[in-house]
Amino acid sequence: MPKRNKIYFASDFHLGVLNYELSREREVTIVRWLDFIKEDASELFLVGDVFDFWFEYKQVVPKGFIRFLGKLAELSDLGIKITMFKGNHDMWMFDYLVKELNVNIVSDELEIERNGKKLYIHHGDGLGPGDTKYKILKKFFRSNFCQWLFARLHPNFGVGIATAWSKHSRLASKDPEVFMGEDKEYLICHSKELLKSTHYDYFIYGHRHLPLDIKLNASSRYINLGEWLNCNSYAVMDGEEIYLKYFEK
Repeated sequence: MPKRNKIYFASDFHLGVLNYELSREREVTIVRWLDFIKEDASELFLVGDVFDFWFEYKQVVPKGFIRFLGKLAELSDLGIKITMFKGNHDMWMFDYLVKELNVNIVSDELEIERNGKKLYIHHGDGLGPGDTKYKILKKFFRSNFCQWLFARLHPNFGVGIATAWSKHSRLASKDPEVFMGEDKEYLICHSKELLKSTHYDYFIYGHRHLPLDIKLNASSRYINLGEWLNCNSYAVMDGEEIYLKYFEK
């Protein structure tokens, strides 16, 4: 048996978008990737927006994604530690996945050390300069009051609203993501600001939908994990280094 010594990172699967057929096709690809990594993975970090929408009612969760959730259960049963981050699309994950899959749910940033390297991990939404409107909305959506209000809606109505909202998201646009330059990329700006007071070897984000591996200084790198609608990009820590890779591309 191969030694389980690799750490994998991926984000922005957006399961559920753009329609059922495309989502199922993407789910099958993701399951193949999980089969690929299960032989040597010690840990798996899913860095937000795994689902295009997720809300856990007291007795109801969104239907679908059975093959994906089943594969995560298999990895968990094999002893692979799984950590999932809340993104801006699936911020309403509570304890269902914790109980069923034994995963760890992270709401904001996570600072860890692996193989002598210090990592800062965050989905990426609401960080850096600007975007004040979203930062205010995020605080409201994450509030207990907002979650209580949404739970009062019948699941058919609540999920229907979320599905309609997704059709107007940037995922529905055919315009490709464009790198804006280091001085305008808000996650790079946020990372450089953090480096003024604390050293990190790696900053790992999702959200941006643009696979990037950028050297910030002599010993720190910024990695954006991209997405799985077009890129199928992910990162792997093999020993002391982290590499950005692509699955079946």
